[in-house]
Amino acid sequence: MDRYIITKFLGHYFFSIALIISIAVVFDYNEYIDKFVSTGAPWRAIIFDYYLNFIPYFANLFSPLFVFIAVIFFTSKLAENSEIIAMFSTGTSLHRLMLPYMFSALLIAALTYGLGAHVIPRGNVVRLEFENMYKKKKKVEHARNIQMEVEPDVIAYIERFENSNKTAYRFSLDSFEGNSMVSHFTARTLVYVGDEENPHQWKAKNWQHRIITDSMEHITSGLQLDTIVKIEPYDLLISKNQQETLTSPELKHYIERQRKRGIANIKEFEIEYHKRIATSFAAFILTLIGLALSAKKVKGGMGLNLGIGIALSFGYIVFQTISATFAVNGSMSPMLAVWIPNFTFLIIGIVLYWKAPK
Repeated sequence: MDRYIITKFLGHYFFSIALIISIAVVFDYNEYIDKFVSTGAPWRAIIFDYYLNFIPYFANLFSPLFVFIAVIFFTSKLAENSEIIAMFSTGTSLHRLMLPYMFSALLIAALTYGLGAHVIPRGNVVRLEFENMYKKKKKVEHARNIQMEVEPDVIAYIERFENSNKTAYRFSLDSFEGNSMVSHFTARTLVYVGDEENPHQWKAKNWQHRIITDSMEHITSGLQLDTIVKIEPYDLLISKNQQETLTSPELKHYIERQRKRGIANIKEFEIEYHKRIATSFAAFILTLIGLALSAKKVKGGMGLNLGIGIALSFGYIVFQTISATFAVNGSMSPMLAVWIPNFTFLIIGIVLYWKAPK
């Protein structure tokens, strides 16, 4: 029985993914075909760079929806064919029937988290690069008025940064001891010359360095100076959906480093980090709700159950989006915003399971 249910669950899950994503690809292609033609996007890039990364990204993004549809669809079919009644007649309880469902949900949750945390972000780099080049033309190439703490008690300020030439204009670096400034370094331009071995290497031009003590100031200056500043270009540019290109360990490291530097606009990165865990956990909650809704044989077939299931799954996605918006606007903790839909739907699932026929 367990093998039968697990096979049905996973089979319907992957079938619903294939069906819905194929429809999504057709609609997306029809919508952007003119854009692809006008921008001269090559077919190889459209297929391998865009759609080959588009499919796993959206399949993982809407995994809760696919779980719900799969559970509702095949469980309603079991109930309609009186198979669940036959299982109950052997003494199998609803609690025992839940075990293969939860095992399947565990497999899906592990797959969803593994893909979302480690695999899909690598593909998103290629997909977003394609979108910026051929689809949206909105790649962020500059930033203004950047201020951050690069080390404890060391504050950097950049009036403008241009990614095209990796140059920061009107750069200053201030060091403090308590409330007193002890060093003030300025440069008209700061050019990034780092690589993988030396990621913090910069070249300062038209620079001046003031060392401040209690009794005097010592000033040095020059036309060019190789220096170390613990900033990299990607720290200065935050483009739309950049958080989707980082694996979960990279996201955690990035959030901790930016928080120490005093960077305020990292809410979307925190939401993405917690969302990957919460979305995986949602597989258990939606499986519970799906089984509780569809385990009973109802007059009229599976239409009503399927409609309720789709409505609830879309409600979950909408709820998650709304709560994430509150977090981005600063009125809610990112972790709380991501987990509130799970807690709410868990309560719904417990109530439905308690009322389900045993």
